Amino acid sequence: MQERFETFTVLINRISRDIRRIKNQEMAAYHLRSAHVSCLYYIYSLDGVTSAELCEHCEEDKATISRALDYLETNGFIVRDSDRVKRYRNPLRLTEKGQEVGKRIAEKIGAVLDTVSRTLTEDERAALYRSLSAISRSLNAIAQSSGKQEA
Repeated sequence: MQERFETFTVLINRISRDIRRIKNQEMAAYHLRSAHVSCLYYIYSLDGVTSAELCEHCEEDKATISRALDYLETNGFIVRDSDRVKRYRNPLRLTEKGQEVGKRIAEKIGAVLDTVSRTLTEDERAALYRSLSAISRSLNAIAQSSGKQEA
């Protein structure tokens, strides 16, 4: 059992670290970090997304997304439609600079996914995603029940 735990956690951590490293390396020229990349990708892909929706897509908390969006806005990557009272409900739009970087991010993600996909058949990939989804749901349920027990 210890070997299964070690293999699972090491592989998940390695994959997460490598994804973060790829994001940071690719965006260093723009002075962007991993959270910025995710935000720009989803704003580029989902026209008119709000910060509240970004929290869901990026699987990040509100504070992390808020800091990332403030940075992106200050540095000219995004603008917020200002006709609404609540900032987190304002649709986010990419500037020309943001469009350029968003396109580059989407292309890089496509290239990475193509490279990774070459090592798996379509059936293997589908099984992997089903397995990861099942593991995620199970771990989330355990984390939620553990949190309730601590309270």
